[in-house]
Amino acid sequence: MEPSELDDWAATASRTVGVTIEHGDVAAILDLSRDAAHGIARPAAPLTAYLAGIAVGRGLPLAEVTAALTAAIASWTGVTDSGAAATDRGAE
Repeated sequence: MEPSELDDWAATASRTVGVTIEHGDVAAILDLSRDAAHGIARPAAPLTAYLAGIAVGRGLPLAEVTAALTAAIASWTGVTDSGAAATDRGAE
C-alpha cells in the first residue's frame, strides 16, 4: 500500500466512524504501533493503538498520549533514553 493510499484509507475510516483525523495523526499512530510491535510483541501494536484512541477520545492530546505510551514501551523493554538496555525484560 502506498502512503497516499493509507492516508486515503484513514480519511475514509475516520469519516465512517464520525471522527476527525488531523494531519500527522496517522504517522504518530503508526510510529507508536511500530514501537509496540517491536518493543513488546506484534499483538501489542493494535492493542496499544486502541488504548491510545480511547485516551484521545477522552480528551487527551494525541502527542501527550503517544509520548506517554512510547515511554511506557521503553520502560517495559528496559531501554533508556540513550538507547542502552537497562534490563532484560524485553527478552522475556
